[in-house]
Amino acid sequence: MGGLLSGAFGVGGGILMVPLLITFAHMDQRRASTTSLAAIVPTAVVGAITFFVNGEVDVIAAVFVAAGGIVGGWLGARLLKRIPLTWLRWMFIALLVIVAARMLFFVPERGADLVELDALTIVAMVVLGIVIGVAAGLFGIGGGIIMVPAFIILLGMSDLVAKGTSLAVMIPTAISGTVTNARGGVVDLRAGIITGAAAAVASFGGVAIAHVLSPEWSTWLFSALIVIATVQLAVRAIRAQRRERNERGR
Repeated sequence: MGGLLSGAFGVGGGILMVPLLITFAHMDQRRASTTSLAAIVPTAVVGAITFFVNGEVDVIAAVFVAAGGIVGGWLGARLLKRIPLTWLRWMFIALLVIVAARMLFFVPERGADLVELDALTIVAMVVLGIVIGVAAGLFGIGGGIIMVPAFIILLGMSDLVAKGTSLAVMIPTAISGTVTNARGGVVDLRAGIITGAAAAVASFGGVAIAHVLSPEWSTWLFSALIVIATVQLAVRAIRAQRRERNERGR
């Protein structure tokens, strides 16, 4: 299912992979998240190549966003140790709700036009990458949930180009994160490889679904996907607040 989501919507698939790894592989939240990130690497590679063959990846945009994402991931990791996350969590959840609502009323044009580059657009793409990286570092959420709507609404990409470009951006960011996690001994690489291989195969079907879905249905279903991600984040936020209260009460 993670591979189908990845190919169909240009996301990492962690929305499904993390809960499944926790339930069936009996991993804790942290190891499930890092293993899911490792599994994203082959999935994103296969999905991005499939979209690229159809001319549906904006390589230049992917490079700028990925550069910002690497910086943002570093910032997110540092901020995680320095600032209280309670308000940030709920602000980010509110942002996702707004994005989901906006997507419901914004239907992209189906086509393969690439982004016209100018100085302002380049800066916007780097800043977007930084925001994505920070969010990933702070909240453990995949970048596709933010990237695809931003590519469509802010940069005017078609839905297919947005999905293909999102997967292309995930390749270097997922590799970078997985290398860091492997050095820290917090990832199950064997499980990641097995899960990633299965998801990579499934991503072919996901890309086919992306091309069959109309822009309207694609947008509506993606909005539903954002809602699912938002609910997961809200549950984590509530649990984290309870833990913090319990620790203060001791």
